Amino acid sequence: MIRGADQTAAASHLDLMIEMTGDFAQSQDVEATLRLGLARVAERLGAEAASLFLLEADSGDLVCHASIGPTEVIGLRLAPGRGIVWRTVDLDSPQLVKDARFDPDFANSVDNATGFVTRSILCAPMSFRGQKLGAIELFNKAGGGAFTQADAQLLRALAMSSALALINTRLAAGMAEQEGFRRELALASEIQRAMLPPPQPPGYPVHGLNLPARGVSGDFYEIVPLADGRIAFAIGDVSGKGINASLLMTKTASLFRCLAKREDGPGRVLAAIDSELQETGLAGMFVTMVAGILDPATGRVVLANAGHEPPLVRGQDGYRPIEDGMPPLGIDPELFAHGCLESVIELDGGALYLFTDGLTEVRTRSGAMLGADGAKGLLDAFAAMPAEERLQAVVGALDGVGSLRDDVTLMVVEDMRPGGRSAFVRRYDARPETLSDIRSDLSRTARELGCDADLVGDVVLAVDEACQNVIRHAYKGGEGDIVLHVEREDDLLVIRLMDFAPPVEVANIKPRSLDEIRPGGLGTHLMRSIMDQVDFLPPPAGIGNLLQMVKRIRP
Repeated sequence: MIRGADQTAAASHLDLMIEMTGDFAQSQDVEATLRLGLARVAERLGAEAASLFLLEADSGDLVCHASIGPTEVIGLRLAPGRGIVWRTVDLDSPQLVKDARFDPDFANSVDNATGFVTRSILCAPMSFRGQKLGAIELFNKAGGGAFTQADAQLLRALAMSSALALINTRLAAGMAEQEGFRRELALASEIQRAMLPPPQPPGYPVHGLNLPARGVSGDFYEIVPLADGRIAFAIGDVSGKGINASLLMTKTASLFRCLAKREDGPGRVLAAIDSELQETGLAGMFVTMVAGILDPATGRVVLANAGHEPPLVRGQDGYRPIEDGMPPLGIDPELFAHGCLESVIELDGGALYLFTDGLTEVRTRSGAMLGADGAKGLLDAFAAMPAEERLQAVVGALDGVGSLRDDVTLMVVEDMRPGGRSAFVRRYDARPETLSDIRSDLSRTARELGCDADLVGDVVLAVDEACQNVIRHAYKGGEGDIVLHVEREDDLLVIRLMDFAPPVEVANIKPRSLDEIRPGGLGTHLMRSIMDQVDFLPPPAGIGNLLQMVKRIRP
């Protein structure tokens, strides 16, 4: 049974621990709080002097952060393994020394320097669950007595409480620092996004899109209308990641916006940027970049490449890479002393695609890179979309591939002279409420392509059933997208539905006989009974599923 005096002392000790914990929780100055806590401990245990040592991560030394008594020792450093304090920390156990003169680890150098006489020492480790932070050391019991085992137990409890409070304080400070950094990063990202070109209007021949893998991006693109009606454009990728890459990106993009209006041709622009980067660039960093000028009146592009991914020209015969180029900017001042090579490209009704390696290096779920062929497949899947929607669709499809490991930036430069498209392509949210939009768009498009009312009704019924299957079974009611592609090929209406869900087992999708009374398979039977042909095709880049349905248009 606890006696009255002991009970009062225990309550007083508990009050002290609560007070010290509260001091740490409210403090904005950890050093000041350590000194206040040490003073309270010394007063409670009747010590003539006291010191508080903390482990220094860089050096491994114990450093005095607080000192109470006639001798000021703040800043005193104890090398690993020396003295009673280190013995306390190493053993993670209180050390009670009743007569310091006979302790082999006692060093009297401080006494000799200050005139203070150490008689007895009580030292307890500041640790919590194996995490060692330092120690509290008390000197000389007031009144000439000696510290007791009860004092040692109390100091151990107070030191452990102080260690826990210090850990919490450091964690809180670290979280506050991270939150501040997060806010600064968000602000930097906002500023960076504001510096990118605004979305271009529908029908404009040049469009771009940037998707950062982190808060800030090392990629950029630029679109600069010139006074004579031509359009300068550029795409670039800065080596490295984070803030440094972002700063160099911002500088390079600003240089392009300025120089594109002054220099004659993209080759001279890149040479001028290289010269500037050589003078003021960050050591060890470089920029890969493609710059070009489009003449919308002729569909001609003049292009210069400094170490960037080869652009792709999409014409009637497929894709053609533009391999001509120079090394990256910012590596060697002599490389661009005579300018930068230029290529002349006739778009001839086609399109020029530029992209950073973040696109081709996206890792698929199998672990393989998307690669150039996969990128071409994605671009082809949405080729009939207007340019601004097409880029959004390609980037959105990357969610079906895997996680982004690098920034992704895309640009398309098109020959917008009269020609037009004959296909309808649109992307929809895979939700039941969007089915009415799909039915409406399909009905209108099928009529425009020459289908009569009965044929339109049949086609809409089949497509509606296919879309419901995608929503219910492929995405299982979760989030996703459906791309509807409709075009006429001679007397055939060709409809393709693409989703980005996990690939289905085509062999398991079979229509069943209407004589069988059980669920499943009726939707497939309905589609095949309405349409002339229903097939699953290999999806672009191996992403998702691609269903093709064909119906002959009656004369």
